[in-house]
Amino acid sequence: MTKPTDHTATAARVLITEAEALKTLAAGLPDDFARCIDTILTLPGRVVLAGIGKSGHVARKIASTLASTGTPAFFVHPAEASHGDLGMVTPGDLCILLSNSGETAELRDLIAHCARFGIPLAGMSRNPDSALMQAAGFRLTIPDLPEACAIGMAPTTSTTLMMGLGDALAVALMEARRFRAEEFRAFHPGGKLGAQLTQVRQVMHGADRLPLVTEETPMTQAILTMTAGGFGIAAVVDGQGDLKGVVSDGDLRRHMAGLMDRRAGEICSRHPVTATPDMLAAEALAILNRNKITVLIVCQGARPVGILHLHDLLRLGVM
Repeated sequence: MTKPTDHTATAARVLITEAEALKTLAAGLPDDFARCIDTILTLPGRVVLAGIGKSGHVARKIASTLASTGTPAFFVHPAEASHGDLGMVTPGDLCILLSNSGETAELRDLIAHCARFGIPLAGMSRNPDSALMQAAGFRLTIPDLPEACAIGMAPTTSTTLMMGLGDALAVALMEARRFRAEEFRAFHPGGKLGAQLTQVRQVMHGADRLPLVTEETPMTQAILTMTAGGFGIAAVVDGQGDLKGVVSDGDLRRHMAGLMDRRAGEICSRHPVTATPDMLAAEALAILNRNKITVLIVCQGARPVGILHLHDLLRLGVM
């Protein structure tokens, strides 16, 4: 029986092999890579990806990554394409076909369709002399390196290289489009990622829940306002409604002597950390953690417009 330590040695060898392959690719990106990016940026249609087997799985993932990062894209199965789905690939699109050997028979109809209708074709393969790469206007050649498995046949290194090159395409397009986190959030409303990309304005308590006092408010009244608010804090504002400080439970403890004879302006902490309505929930959580506090006043300029508690973020799923 194989010893458990042999398994970890195998795993390490595989990962090192694939990592070295990615370094090789990074050091010698395909000559057509930048030209392909420029073409996609001016494309009136969509990016269509296709492949069979493991290459098909990679193509499907690349299509998904492109679509979620600002580049309209979809996957079409080559077999289905040959039975009617070729109509999904139209002039104005760009087709990226993946095949390790470049000789996948099931891709022939897609290649011919692109040629017939003048649809730009990019090929991703390790074989620059293959039928696919000879037909492609953009040759996204990956290094011809050994697979990571012992028999050298299971798609491992080759699929890693295809996946990496697909990710490189997607991120290069993101940066060229100046794709913003707000746009990313629109495509990822669910799960933890969606929660992290939620804006503070969508989760904060509004102005009607703000426990507000003025600098001249007696502490006897300020404490009642804090208690009624339920956030353990009161926002101190001036006559124009601009934030001047906050009174927290910690401030009460620090000024116990003669507390009831003083005013909020004497007790409050000046220049408190705040959030803005457009800030991402994940950013607000980072501020809370960094400052070891549980509540943020949300301000538009100097004017308080809401309040955010740590529990609001935790309920949303921001971790």
